Amino acid sequence: MTAHPEQGITLGELAVALNLDLHGPDDQRISGLATLASAGPDQLAFLANPAYTPQLGSTRAGAVVLAAGDRDKCPVSCLVSSNPYADWARIAERLNPARVPPPGIHPAATIDPGAQVAASASIGPQVSIGADCVIGERVVIGAGCVIEPGAQIGADTRLVAQVFIGHGCLLGNRVIVHPGVVIGADGFGLAFDQGSWLKVPQIGRVRIGDDCEIGANTTIDRGAIEDTVLEQDVRLDNQVQIAHNVHIGAHTAIAGCVGIAGSTRIGRYCMIAGASGIAGHLEICDKVVITAMSTVLESIDQPGQYGSGIPSRPQRSWQRVLVRLGQLDDWARRLRRVEQGHPTAKTNAKT
Repeated sequence: MTAHPEQGITLGELAVALNLDLHGPDDQRISGLATLASAGPDQLAFLANPAYTPQLGSTRAGAVVLAAGDRDKCPVSCLVSSNPYADWARIAERLNPARVPPPGIHPAATIDPGAQVAASASIGPQVSIGADCVIGERVVIGAGCVIEPGAQIGADTRLVAQVFIGHGCLLGNRVIVHPGVVIGADGFGLAFDQGSWLKVPQIGRVRIGDDCEIGANTTIDRGAIEDTVLEQDVRLDNQVQIAHNVHIGAHTAIAGCVGIAGSTRIGRYCMIAGASGIAGHLEICDKVVITAMSTVLESIDQPGQYGSGIPSRPQRSWQRVLVRLGQLDDWARRLRRVEQGHPTAKTNAKT
């Protein structure tokens, strides 16, 4: 079921399509989405974060998607969901369907005669597709993309614009790749010899599974020998750096500005928050959460939450912390002397 924004959709249609419990009239029509605080009578809002519960009682929304425990607090129609945020996302997709360009090849595109391009694919202007590439059914390749020889792109995948896919790389079905992404550039492989650096050829590929999404200006390096791999349903935010031979397990999500060094393996169902850095040749098991701005220097073999980032503090308070950090080494030496029975240290400790 797809709704057109100008026509809207009824609450009854949404309830049936998403198997939600509706409290309100079936024929009430919704034409837009908004927050609890700003929604009007023809708009749908949602409540997933308890911090926004105080806004529920005064909302002017036509209806609200919420959990069963919040139903009695809602003064308007509601759709009861076991996961309000996920069902809100499904509704948003129905009310705002992606614009799919018509099939065909733009006259300004350059396609090697040896490439296989499905008739249902849409190829935009200034696209370059190399020899032996395979472009699947209903693939959309936006303006300015470069697909090097031997790359394969699965059905219903979309390269938004200005995306580079290196030679031999493989993208699965329903992958979304945002502008500026580079998949399959050389990894940072260098050997130092006789006072200078020697480039190590990067002969692996990048393999990306079905239903992945790659944020803008993210880079995924090709493998040095074996492939760099993203399994099914991996979600990368903007400006993420994935080095050569990294392996990321299915359903893992990685936020912006994370850097993962070479040959590290990330498990399934992990969440890595923004600006974190992960050293190379590590193993991180399934279901690990790494908090923002953390530095991971050792493997993690137990699920759970890990972090090393320092939260912000008022400037004067932070300056005091820095002073005390500078004194830690001296305090540690004095404490060691006390524990060892050094008479001078005991005298200093008393004073």
